Amino acid sequence: MLLNAEEMQAIADQLFVGNKLASRELRSCEGLRIDLRNIKSPIVVFCSWGDDITPPQQALDWILDLYNHEDEIVAARQTIVYCLHQSIGHLGIFVSGKVATKEDGEFAQSMDMIDLMPPGLYEAVVTGVDEAVEHPELVQGNYLFSLETRTLEDIRALGGNSSEDNLRFTTAARVSEINQGLYRTFLSPAVRTVVTEQSAEFLRRMHPNRLRFQMFADENPLMMPVAAWAEAIRADRRPVSQDNPFLASERMVSGIIANGLEAWGKARDLIQEQIFLSTYASPWLRALVGLHADGLSPTRRVERDLAREVIAKQTAAYLEQRIDEGGLLEAAVRALIYVRLPEGKVDERGFAALKQIGAELPPAKRIGFAKFKDMVKEQYLILLVDTERAIAALPKLLPDDRGQCEEALVLVRRVLASRGALPEEGSRRLKRIETLFAGPAAASGRDKAA
Repeated sequence: MLLNAEEMQAIADQLFVGNKLASRELRSCEGLRIDLRNIKSPIVVFCSWGDDITPPQQALDWILDLYNHEDEIVAARQTIVYCLHQSIGHLGIFVSGKVATKEDGEFAQSMDMIDLMPPGLYEAVVTGVDEAVEHPELVQGNYLFSLETRTLEDIRALGGNSSEDNLRFTTAARVSEINQGLYRTFLSPAVRTVVTEQSAEFLRRMHPNRLRFQMFADENPLMMPVAAWAEAIRADRRPVSQDNPFLASERMVSGIIANGLEAWGKARDLIQEQIFLSTYASPWLRALVGLHADGLSPTRRVERDLAREVIAKQTAAYLEQRIDEGGLLEAAVRALIYVRLPEGKVDERGFAALKQIGAELPPAKRIGFAKFKDMVKEQYLILLVDTERAIAALPKLLPDDRGQCEEALVLVRRVLASRGALPEEGSRRLKRIETLFAGPAAASGRDKAA
């Protein structure tokens, strides 16, 4: 999640006790409510189908916990972008060289584009650049970065926990809480009386996860000759021929070991999953920990926020007032969004075209990125409030100077052409925009000619 300074400070104000930061003591978080819907900076989620620790269903299901419909994401003014990798593992999402040169690199150079996006749910799609990609000169690097509009049904289609699964996890949490309470009440005092710091340190050192590495560390006297052997082998290392029988044997044994470990890991995971499912699905265990045995599981939902609903109504009323307000730049931005809106997709070529146009403008006509970002999001929301009225109001935003309108229309066409030919609906909408930008006189002249 990408947080700006104000949001980080707001969260810090909730978590820390007033100005007592010098004490570095956190206030008890019990009963503290942090609503993720209040985050206004873009939220970027990386996930992969090859991740067996945090699969895409788990990485993205929090969105379903917060929202019932994608329109609520827009109403909350949130921009959520997720990227699905096909094969990389859990740690590879962050440390893999392949991901770093493709997905990570594209996200790093496209952060301004993500920040410019209107609120909503998007999937980031990174594809290679080939001869089929039009205007490749507008693409940075060897990959094309696109953002495609998604719905909550797309998230649900990924799969996820059923109500029965949620009840199993609730049962497991209850059992864990009971065990923790029993341990703290009865065993912890007894353990504290017999365990010293020295014995605790000894147990820590003898932990299997540490011991298996310490056995082969330099501190082990039996490993001292290994350093000399390694140096001798390194100095006299020579590659063998590809038909060497020992090389073939090495590859065969390596394959057997790798396949065996993979098969054992899958079998272990399957056995553990079945044990978990059968244990925590037991009606008597659920009844024992105080849960209903009828299988009913409460759905995790964020409670209704009346203040948020009031703000949403006030914002809708404000946007309706803004439909007839603005100037030539607002009209051009509204026209761009209107033409491309049915596609539900943008890519870096359009953003690159916008940057080129901005660089070509004289300094007096340039606006800052922050102001342009607010303008894009406002015009997008205005179109969502009432599309027909927003487009019909475009002549009110245009100046009387037809030359300025024509120049703006040329720039609109230039940005739209950055991705190639428009689809049929986009072409129809562009013709409507051209008619509105041409003015009443030109429009009536076309009607007479027709």
